[in-house]
Amino acid sequence: QVQLVESGGGLVQPGGSLRLSCAASGIAFNRHLMAYYRQAPGKQREFVAHVISDGRTYYADSVKGRFTISRNNTLNTVYLQMNRLKPEDTAVYYCNAKFDLINYWGQGTQVTVSS
Repeated sequence: QVQLVESGGGLVQPGGSLRLSCAASGIAFNRHLMAYYRQAPGKQREFVAHVISDGRTYYADSVKGRFTISRNNTLNTVYLQMNRLKPEDTAVYYCNAKFDLINYWGQGTQVTVSS
């Protein structure tokens, strides 16, 4: 059974930081592209960042320079370090594991940036 268990969301002031984690089980983790997406109220889910098995990363323009995605293939975990958070970063953040045409999703974790 595939599970992507997310943690680390919460309420933070503008300019603050949060670190999200996503622990995977039931998949060959090091063969999967790992990504984060987010969905704000009333908006479509959007891509945030991904990291492939060798550690190479790619970011949406809106988070480039502020967010860092990384993975630990021994712990089967992907991380999203979010710095200099803005109110527009407020959303439910979803972990995604992708291999060929198969996608798995985490349950989502709420990130709220507000003073």
